[in-house]
Amino acid sequence: MKEKLITEGDQFLAKWLDGTISDTRLKDLVSEEDFIAYKKIKNGLDVLEELERPVAPSFIIVNDKIDQNRKDKKSHQIFKWGLSIAASILVIFGLFFAFNSQERSYKTSYAEQKTFSLPDGSEVVLNAKSTINFTEKDWEAHRNIKLIGEAFFKVRKGSTFTVQTSNGQVTVLGTQFNIKDAEAFFEVVCYEGKVSVTNNKKEYILNPGNSIRKINGNDSEKYDSEKLFPSWVKGESSFVSVPLKYVILELEKQYNLEIDAIKIDDSIIFTGSFSNKDLKLALTSVFKTMNIKYMKEENGILRLE
Repeated sequence: MKEKLITEGDQFLAKWLDGTISDTRLKDLVSEEDFIAYKKIKNGLDVLEELERPVAPSFIIVNDKIDQNRKDKKSHQIFKWGLSIAASILVIFGLFFAFNSQERSYKTSYAEQKTFSLPDGSEVVLNAKSTINFTEKDWEAHRNIKLIGEAFFKVRKGSTFTVQTSNGQVTVLGTQFNIKDAEAFFEVVCYEGKVSVTNNKKEYILNPGNSIRKINGNDSEKYDSEKLFPSWVKGESSFVSVPLKYVILELEKQYNLEIDAIKIDDSIIFTGSFSNKDLKLALTSVFKTMNIKYMKEENGILRLE
């Protein structure tokens, strides 16, 4: 079984490298970790291709000269040995350059949080099932991060700090803020300093206590928050007038659950919170307060009705 999976992964990689399948299709076929690894392989191959271009003609010329001077075997061997060393050095330097300019990646799994420092000492706390990527090279001048999921940032003052998501872009100089980017849900909360949020070519300036969010393609809405930091950092997920669908998604991330909500209306609005450390309490906090019954089936799926 294991050999079959490896073979399929190799086939997906080969098809992707020759352009038969797209980046989006590859993401559907392999895990997120494998996709990042494949990207690194492709970048390395691109560098090798560039390195080989000027070298290949040289080898052709050298081989022609060798054919014309076969009598001098000693010179032939020394010359080929020298060229092999030169080519090896070029490849090593090329790979060193390629892998040192690669994006750094941090991610969390279900029911997991991670806290880590960026090259300038800024701090990031990643919520469950989230990923960030950034390039360490020239970080002081270009502090750019790509985020999927949710993260809380404590940014040190310096050059412009930009977080790019699928739903919008957030730009600051030094501040504390939270970003949640999940499917058709985009929310930014400013806790300290000032935050610029760009969404659908519109710019919003947030001061401490200000928030902005966009849900299900509706117009962006601003609201105020009295909290000093995101509650999930302390083990509790909170929601204010949010469709139940996104509460369920968060439950799945925090507890590695699969929830079947096909029999209920998941567009109804929920305001409240649930514990990220006690599943029984979390389910009671969300579903019992909304008169929704739930049952865990033999296959492990939590069915709502």
